[in-house]
Amino acid sequence: MKKIIASLVAAAAVALPAYSDPLKDNEYYTMHSMGCMLLQECTDEVEQVFSVGDIADKYPDSDFSVVTDEFHRMLVALDQVGVKVFLANEKYFPTGHRGVYHTVGNNFFLNRAYMNNPGVLMSVMRHEGWHAAQDCMAGTIDNSMIAIIKPEDEVPMLWQVMVERTYPLSSQPWEKEATWAGKTEGMTQDALESCARGTMWTDYEPTPMTREWLVEKGFLSK
Repeated sequence: MKKIIASLVAAAAVALPAYSDPLKDNEYYTMHSMGCMLLQECTDEVEQVFSVGDIADKYPDSDFSVVTDEFHRMLVALDQVGVKVFLANEKYFPTGHRGVYHTVGNNFFLNRAYMNNPGVLMSVMRHEGWHAAQDCMAGTIDNSMIAIIKPEDEVPMLWQVMVERTYPLSSQPWEKEATWAGKTEGMTQDALESCARGTMWTDYEPTPMTREWLVEKGFLSK
């Protein structure tokens, strides 16, 4: 679930046919293969998702009816803010990664190995969608920065402890609230709709550090 930020987009990408990957067999299931997917150089078995039906078609033995409404509303909100969602072969993800949001390309990718479970699908959608909302909080979706949305002390202790045990210290502030959002129906939806309306900084009070950044960059007045 870790975010891959600007370091993965330093080199220019050359478009490749949809059936080709510029990787060797021993390069799959690595950070390198995930970077290749995020840059959209690796496109084999990476498909854009336009509806819950695109997910359900892959898992005929699973029932996605219980999440259809929330999934649809999230896709609409993500489209409004300029984020695309893809379902990708597990070979592009390091072991244990269920999804990833790319702050530069404004796309997020779901690991097909895990999306047969509707509950997991929505947890990952909410989690990665929250990272898109954090992108918006940092000024605009069209940047490579993210900012926390909620004060850190508002994150329930359960999710704080879980993140502290599983994520590196450098990413914990963002991952704590994203993990909380991933387990809370409607939380990510509200933030994405706020971003789409252009009311992110009135609906959610920026932290002092984020406000300083927004003022410095001209997004907010003093």
